[in-house]
Amino acid sequence: MTQRSAKLTLAALVLVCTLPVAASYFAYYVWQPQGQVNYGELIPPAPLPDAVFPGVAGQPPFGREAVDGRWTLVYAGSGACGADCERALYAVRQSRLAQGKEMTRVARLWLVTDDVDPPAALLGRHDGLRVARAGSPWLVRFPGAARGVHVFLVDPLGNVMMRFPVPTDIKGVIKDLERLLKYSGLGRG
Repeated sequence: MTQRSAKLTLAALVLVCTLPVAASYFAYYVWQPQGQVNYGELIPPAPLPDAVFPGVAGQPPFGREAVDGRWTLVYAGSGACGADCERALYAVRQSRLAQGKEMTRVARLWLVTDDVDPPAALLGRHDGLRVARAGSPWLVRFPGAARGVHVFLVDPLGNVMMRFPVPTDIKGVIKDLERLLKYSGLGRG
């Protein structure tokens, strides 16, 4: 009787030890969840270079140190802001405002990619928006920026790390920012 009990104990022990391994292989190779948590597309982090660009519309020069310590939503596009540009700037503003008490950890930047000055009326609707005329050292860090087809997110360490499509789904950006601000201590005073 004791030999049979020992065999059952050994079989139970083998089953208990191999079941988690078998379940992990099944989950990884057979049942792969298709969902994605984030709305924005994660891109390989690209550190911003140390370059200073002239401010636009009377704003001071803009350098890399201006994004240090804060999450920064960046739109890069022509100063002749069309409908997509206006929607992107609106999405950036609303995404920041939706963060409530955490909105001080989020900055906004418009990198103007040409020699056209943005309309003063448009800038008046976006109080606190930094505007700078970007050069190629920065634009190469923002994939697709020259075409004005994305809103980007720069982390508090100065790395471009995420991009959102234009037209931008404001709710998707808000959720991504909420998640980042909740789980990251970066950018806290």
